[in-house]
This record gives sequence, C-alpha cells and structure tokens, in this order.
Amino acid sequence: MPGHDDVIARIGDYRVDRPDAFRLRDYDPNDLGDLTREDKDAAKALVRMQRKRIRALQERLYAEGAQSLLIVFQATDTGGKDSTIRRVLQGVNAAGVRVHSFKQPSAEELDHDFMWRYHDHAPRRGMIAIFNRSHYEDVLVVRVKDLVPADVWKRRYDHINDFEQLLTESGTRVVKFFLNISKDEQKERLQDRLDDPEKHWKFSTGDLEERERWDDYQVAFEDAIRRCATTEAPWYVVPANRKWYRDLVVSTAVAETLESMNPQFPPAEEGLDEVVIPD
Repeated sequence: MPGHDDVIARIGDYRVDRPDAFRLRDYDPNDLGDLTREDKDAAKALVRMQRKRIRALQERLYAEGAQSLLIVFQATDTGGKDSTIRRVLQGVNAAGVRVHSFKQPSAEELDHDFMWRYHDHAPRRGMIAIFNRSHYEDVLVVRVKDLVPADVWKRRYDHINDFEQLLTESGTRVVKFFLNISKDEQKERLQDRLDDPEKHWKFSTGDLEERERWDDYQVAFEDAIRRCATTEAPWYVVPANRKWYRDLVVSTAVAETLESMNPQFPPAEEGLDEVVIPD
C-alpha cells in the first residue's frame, strides 16, 4: 500500500479545482486511487487514524469557539450519505456536532425563500454542522421534477454561491461531497434492500421512479457542481462504489479541512499552577 502522505496527496484529485472543465463522466465511481482491493484493511486503519485526527481537531474547534465548519453531503438514492456520516464522524463530541437531514419542505418553509430553512441550520461558532442533502436540492430535485420554472432554478446557483460566500466571510468553512456511485451499484444496493427484510424500511417504490430519472439527475449534479465549485467552498466528487475507499476519501478531506482551519485551545486562566483543590 502507498505511504500515508501519498494517500493524502491523492485525495486532492477528487476536489473540483477547474469547474469550467468539469465533467462528471470523468470521475470513475470505482476509482481506488493508487490502492487495490487488497489494501482494504490497511485503508480502514487509515480511516481510524483520520477519525482520531478529526476528534482532536473538533475538540479544539469547540473549545476555541471562533470558527465553524459546514459539511454538505449529496448523492443519488442509496449513495451512502447516512453511513458515511456515521463512519467518518464516529466518536466525535456530540455536543459540538449537529446533523440536519432535509426532507420535502414543510408548508412553513415553502412560505419563505428557498434558502431560509438551510440558513437557519448553519453552524454556530465552535460547531460542525452536517447537511444530509442540502440547499442543492433546490437545483436538483426541483429541476428534474420540474417543480419550478427553469428561469427560477437557474438563478439559484448565484444565490447558493452568495450564501456560501456569506458563511465563509462569517467564519464558517464550507466543504461539499458528492458521493458518486454508478447506476449498476445503485441497482445492487436497491436489490439488497429488497432481499433483506430488515432493510425493507429503507426501500420505497418511489426509489424506482427516481431511478428512471438517473440521466437527468446526473446532468443536474454536473451543472450544480460546475456552477458552485469555488475555492472557498470546494466540491469533492468521491468514488463511492467501494464504501471503504469512500470513507477514506471523506475522512481525509474533513481532517485536512479542519487542520487548515488550525483551531486552538483558548489560553488558560493565569495562576492555575498555584490552584489547590480543597479537600
């Protein structure tokens, strides 16, 4: 298996640094970087190491109380958003992390502008917020299902970029992950849910209707990533057919993002070396 530093350097290949040239078909959902299937156990060990880094950095972020981090996950159905969040953030201090899963908007949310419900869940200073689906649904689902006119959703790319810039300028780092699986892999995962009675609760016949729109969603994801991949709020297109490699890419990118934020413990009170705890 390649060295740790080589693996970390390779993760940057999945960050969309040239959005004008971005094409989703150039990103292979089966990609394993410089690894092979035989490296699976070693890669899982690296994930555990990255989780340890994330836990230590999150503790500093929470204590510092000056910055925050927003992590966005988008994917097709069965893309693995829930399991990625669970595995990558395993063991972090729950007091400093909030996960928000955005479903169909409520009547109250529909009475506001489309960004209202998302901004309300942006992370406070010292916190990590995770969006399981996000503001990008309003240029994905609404586009594919023709829920709003084209001239409406096309303007939303600029609104999204403005929102993310506002967060960045206010001390919130933004990092976004598209968990990229193939259509064949989705079929296998849907079949697995159908075959296992304990997974039936995850299966909906509506998933099959969404699957029929696969090509339309791929175009919508490509446009959203191309239009909204910025230096301040980067997109990572993560090969997600192999869950162990997906977890390695995401955990490394999150750890590197937190490292670049360089959170610090606040200074201690003066004179603590003279404090004596009474009996």
